[in-house]
Amino acid sequence: MKGRTRNLAIMGYRSVGKSSLSIQFTEGQFVDSYDPTIERTFTKHTRINNVDYEIKLVDTAGQDEYSIFPAQYSMDYHGYVLVYSITSQKSFEVIKIIYDKLVDVMGKPYVPVVLVGNKTDLHQERAVSFEEGKRTAESWKAVFLETSAKQNESVDEIFLQLLQLVEKESNGSNPPAKGNCTIS
Repeated sequence: MKGRTRNLAIMGYRSVGKSSLSIQFTEGQFVDSYDPTIERTFTKHTRINNVDYEIKLVDTAGQDEYSIFPAQYSMDYHGYVLVYSITSQKSFEVIKIIYDKLVDVMGKPYVPVVLVGNKTDLHQERAVSFEEGKRTAESWKAVFLETSAKQNESVDEIFLQLLQLVEKESNGSNPPAKGNCTIS
């Protein structure tokens, strides 16, 4: 089963659970150890709405506010999972910077994005409210989910939602950009 190939990138600050979400989605397991990622590509075949997909998920190295947006992630990618930890305000601030850099590099008013607040299993250490995440996603016209890679909570939903956004985008029905002007 090959189907439609969709290249997706998962990005965020270090230690927010990008690799854990990637492994949970593609292999169905949680890896408790932390080993900093340089870059790793996962492949998963899935069927959604009678359409076969080959998902190529690139797990990127953790970024910070000073990182230059890697140009290779702006070409031939269909959508992005932007991850922060609900236990880290810093990771939330960095994800907003990554989003701004992504939109700037893409040169488009709309990019298919799912904003993910990960580590809901650590709710007692919460530093970023659900409402903050939701408001940010709405301002980006993105989908917002909170997840736990450890408990496999809403992990598949991230990629289902992102594929739906990607398909809307490829069919030309993406959300309208604010402030478009027409010259006639």
